[in-house]
Amino acid sequence: MSLPSVSDYSLLEKIGSGSYATVYKAFKKDGCREVVAIKCVDKSSLSKSAIDNLLTEINLLKILKHEHIVEMKDFFWDEGHIYIVMEYCDGGDLSSFIRKKNKLPEQICRRFLQQLALALKYLRDHNVSHMDLKPQNLLLMRNPHLVLKVGDFGFAQYLKNSEQRFAIRGSPLYMAPEILLKRVYDARVDLWSVGVIMYECLFGKAPYSSNSFHELAEKIKDSRPIELPRRSHVSRECKDLLMSLLKHDPDERISFDEFFAHDFLDLAHAPTKENYDTALELVQKAVKMDAEKRPKEAFHLYCQALRFFIPFLTSETDLKRKEILRSHVNNYIQRAEILKASFIDNSDENNKCLQSEDKGSSSTIQKIPSSNGPSSFLHHELRILSKTTPSMADALEIGEVGEQYFTEGNYALALEKFQSCLGLLVPLLGKEPVGRRRDLLYKQVQLWMKQAESTKGLLATKDIEESVQRGSDFPEQCTLQ
Repeated sequence: MSLPSVSDYSLLEKIGSGSYATVYKAFKKDGCREVVAIKCVDKSSLSKSAIDNLLTEINLLKILKHEHIVEMKDFFWDEGHIYIVMEYCDGGDLSSFIRKKNKLPEQICRRFLQQLALALKYLRDHNVSHMDLKPQNLLLMRNPHLVLKVGDFGFAQYLKNSEQRFAIRGSPLYMAPEILLKRVYDARVDLWSVGVIMYECLFGKAPYSSNSFHELAEKIKDSRPIELPRRSHVSRECKDLLMSLLKHDPDERISFDEFFAHDFLDLAHAPTKENYDTALELVQKAVKMDAEKRPKEAFHLYCQALRFFIPFLTSETDLKRKEILRSHVNNYIQRAEILKASFIDNSDENNKCLQSEDKGSSSTIQKIPSSNGPSSFLHHELRILSKTTPSMADALEIGEVGEQYFTEGNYALALEKFQSCLGLLVPLLGKEPVGRRRDLLYKQVQLWMKQAESTKGLLATKDIEESVQRGSDFPEQCTLQ
């Protein structure tokens, strides 16, 4: 079958087709010979709704410019066709990628979702809802890095505050229950679709895989509970996000703001240019604090910087740049551990000093420098004042256990304890009346919040080892930027 002739472009091969359009790989005939994808739409096959969708897609793509959205480079038409020239994504689509790998490790799933979330955040900022999110519409750019890009905006809509529609939009397997059941719906349908995509990435199949539309509709109508496959294992944060997205009732579903802020995605530390600049700024401050002999401040800054640097290290595909960055990161890790050991040693000395003093000699106790240790003077005073509030005393004890795990280098358990105690102390702080105990509690909460963040930084260094272990199963093509 011969390829159609398109002015200014040479068509190379057909790479996809739909109900009214065919997509070709092509290159421009001018000197640059840029490779592109051209969507050729047959005018004669267009219904009124298809024309509306096409016009909406073109108008949107004129405006939407984002690293995780497929770029429209040009559009034109002749007597029989409309042509949309798009950037060429040489990695195929996410659906093919999942089929090839069967299922994806949680870390790879997180990176794809990070990139999808960044695109959706951009769309939200431009008041746009995609309405047809599915793996086939998520394209992959392989060179120079594997990058996910959202494509096919044929069903996309501008949002209105009161917009709710009854029209069926999207693909049934990824369609939110409120659409399938012909109920009113809004932009939250995109969040359900993200949940189905996430499930398919993790387990290789959609949660309501069915042999027919009728079977799928029955499962949705019955609100059958969504369960993880037997013998599957995902982290607590991963499962929490997945099940929060796959809520049948849109009012119970996670909101967009909650989605963007979710711990599993950790968009605040995603490998973006802005975050790399933040990492450099933090490490420069850490070096300054280190030079000024302020070990605690330097330690916390190094840990904050690591939380930004680690995603860049695990996603870097250029071997030379990767080795340079790995060397820097290893130096920051080592320096952070040395600084941690130095103030922990000081804490131990202070504890011994405190124990040797007469309990009645408060003036001597006040000369002891405060530390991060659980027996520092301020903490000791807070423990005494908390005896009348058992829940506060219990929370302080949990925090002390977290500090012990932190000292021993057991960062996963330390973080769990810090999060548990803060979950109890923060609400108590909000209810605490003004006074000495409130001041002490506020300082302790701030201290453990900072220590929890530092623990996350040190815990993130495990991603380096995990990325090396994943290398044999997921070579360079599965490394995301």
